[in-house]
Amino acid sequence: MVSNTQIIFSKIPTTFPEVGEHMTIKHDTIDLEAELPENHYIVKTLTLSVDPYMRGRMRAAGTKSYSPAFDLDKPMAGHTVGVIVKSNNDKFKVDDIVYGIGHFAEYTHVPAQLAFLFTPRNEARESGLPLSNYIGVLGMPGMTAYVGLIKFGKPKKGETLYVSAASGAVGQLVGQIGKVLGLHVVGSAGSDEKVAYLKEIGFDGAFNYKTEDTNAKLTELCPNGIDIYFENVGGKMLENVINHSNNFGRIVCCGMISQYNTTNPEPIHNLIQIVSKRLRIEGFIVGEHPEMEADFRKDVTQWLKDGVIQYRETAAEGIESAPQALIDVLKGKNFGKQVVNIASL
Repeated sequence: MVSNTQIIFSKIPTTFPEVGEHMTIKHDTIDLEAELPENHYIVKTLTLSVDPYMRGRMRAAGTKSYSPAFDLDKPMAGHTVGVIVKSNNDKFKVDDIVYGIGHFAEYTHVPAQLAFLFTPRNEARESGLPLSNYIGVLGMPGMTAYVGLIKFGKPKKGETLYVSAASGAVGQLVGQIGKVLGLHVVGSAGSDEKVAYLKEIGFDGAFNYKTEDTNAKLTELCPNGIDIYFENVGGKMLENVINHSNNFGRIVCCGMISQYNTTNPEPIHNLIQIVSKRLRIEGFIVGEHPEMEADFRKDVTQWLKDGVIQYRETAAEGIESAPQALIDVLKGKNFGKQVVNIASL
């Protein structure tokens, strides 16, 4: 028997979740010597991802959405990179590196009916890139940036791209892909340190939305208007961007983090401009576009190796730090992609 500490979803929050109330730590064990039924296997978690969308999963089970609600009094789950430590499944060998949806736990026992919950990612051993990249820039957040900008933003060289929450897991990559594609790229973030980082990785302009007037900065930094807005924030930010959007602009809706922890969402007062400017506003769910995964992984892996793009991460250590790491993401306290390192190979 070995330790298998888990993070349990214990109560539905109405505002920001709290450690010890909505997310609790359960000290448990798992028997790694017990015989596994056919097609079962056990994954040891190496690193896990915490992302803003998880707040939407902290809801009543009957409320439908694109992602299932967490089960009360059960372990939370998210994207993880792990290693197979025991297997009775021909598709998964001991020591395989795998990527997929795993429990917020030190170990995940995968039963036969969920046998393909994980995907082998053994190229991670040879790539020379950090394993945490496979839940960030080479995982769901990275593909979100790639799919959102290319498929829904429909960028054309010379256009202006504005990215909110631009130093986050998705935003920092959106901006850098925009530069690769020849766009004029502007971003906003919530601290001067984050703004400095955006300029360091090639953004043409950046500003601190907490200390500077958004309308004034968009006028200054996007003098030719905004052609593509990669939306991560919502609320007043969206209203400001609509004011600065060009005719036939595309607003790619990835998330609206400013609205996740409020019971009274902010209204948008200028939606008439959708008609007058012929704007296209479209949301997307990255998991519905698997046809782009091969190109995404090939392109972004090469850009990373060539030094064309950079990717910043904030790492918390140990499974028990996962609840606070999620809260930090929801409050904008993290810098870049938030990961939680659980174990080493």
